[in-house]
Amino acid sequence: MYDTILVATDGSEPANRAVDHALDLASTFDADLHAIYVVDTRRYGDSMLANADQAVSDLEDHGRELLDDIAAQADVPVTSEIRDGRPHEQIGTYADEIDADLLVLGNRGLGAGGEIGSNAERVVRYVDRPVITA
Repeated sequence: MYDTILVATDGSEPANRAVDHALDLASTFDADLHAIYVVDTRRYGDSMLANADQAVSDLEDHGRELLDDIAAQADVPVTSEIRDGRPHEQIGTYADEIDADLLVLGNRGLGAGGEIGSNAERVVRYVDRPVITA
């Protein structure tokens, strides 16, 4: 049913639930699992981070740690990707590049309240692939 699954993480509790779900699905379907972390420069201000290589590097290191944790938990090989930019755009672009059959992401991220987060909503609205939110 699913040959290629993409899970997005930002380290939030909803993202962790999504990771657990993606790990289970990849194991069940013996699917290729891809994990993506996007450094959302808009969150911190593009102009502030434009010349702050160390800040971006620190955020990428954090993402690498999260992606390494996913790989350590997986029963299947995991391909990891770190990108900079608007999360929904980068997730959608990467999903197209790998021809993902399914995207799995948290229903809200680090900055969201009780409703679906803006990035999750944008992925659901604009990415032309099945999406599960957790």
